Amino acid sequence: MTILLVIVGVLGVSASGPLIAAFPAVPVLAMALWRNLGATAVLAAPTVVKDPASFRRMGRREWIFCTIAGVSLALHFVCFMYSVRMTSVAAATALVCIQGVWIVLFQRFRGMRYTAKVFVGIALAIVGVVVITGFDLGQGREAIIGDLLAIAGGMLAGAYTLAGSVARRTMGTGAYTSVCYAITSVVLLVICLVTGEQIWGFDAWGWFGIVALTVCAQILGHTAFNHLLTVLGPLTVSTLILLEIPGAAFIAALMIGQLVPAGTVLGLVIILGGLVLVIRGQAQQVVPKLEN
Repeated sequence: MTILLVIVGVLGVSASGPLIAAFPAVPVLAMALWRNLGATAVLAAPTVVKDPASFRRMGRREWIFCTIAGVSLALHFVCFMYSVRMTSVAAATALVCIQGVWIVLFQRFRGMRYTAKVFVGIALAIVGVVVITGFDLGQGREAIIGDLLAIAGGMLAGAYTLAGSVARRTMGTGAYTSVCYAITSVVLLVICLVTGEQIWGFDAWGWFGIVALTVCAQILGHTAFNHLLTVLGPLTVSTLILLEIPGAAFIAALMIGQLVPAGTVLGLVIILGGLVLVIRGQAQQVVPKLEN
């Protein structure tokens, strides 16, 4: 069962980028909105039934950090999902997955100490970013903007993770994810209304893409990894999530025929190696680390 959940989790999160790229007729903001609305409904229902008082127990501190996490997640989705349509799925996924590097750097400024292995890993990840963006210079201005959006998406994902880790100290997973995704949905709805983005009236194929993204990436992928945290531990799960980088590239090649240039492959390998060092290096600390 554990092996099955690992497979479901990896395939689920890896399908996110390819599915976004495969349905260009559906606006990015609409996909992000419905993805989070669907997940909110699915995850909130069992929490309301099993422990409705969990929402009433939320105090000012929980609401503040849930709001920070929800807003950061909304902006992360905007940056990442636009980047997928402007650069390659493989490049966007790799660049957004360096969120662990931003978390380490933020925590270092707060005084947390890390081993030398962590900083070697950060240096490698940055080299990988330079390699990918360097090769994308030849792909045009849009590809570079997509790379920069993916990097920004990774920073926002780091902020979401840090804020969420604080909120979850006193909140259950069901209550936290329900509130966080609901706030994310509200932020995305406001952005859609302000920008005049279409959020309704898609054809059957467009709605199929939205449902597939919600089920595969948001519900199956994230739910599987959330369960695996209690079985395998955060370090192993953090390492397994890195399989999203080659997984997304492979699925994109099969689903939409998007082949990865050799230079981008080199950058992916360097980033993957750097992130493994970052995660393994954090495991050697004497201070607790935040879950990636």
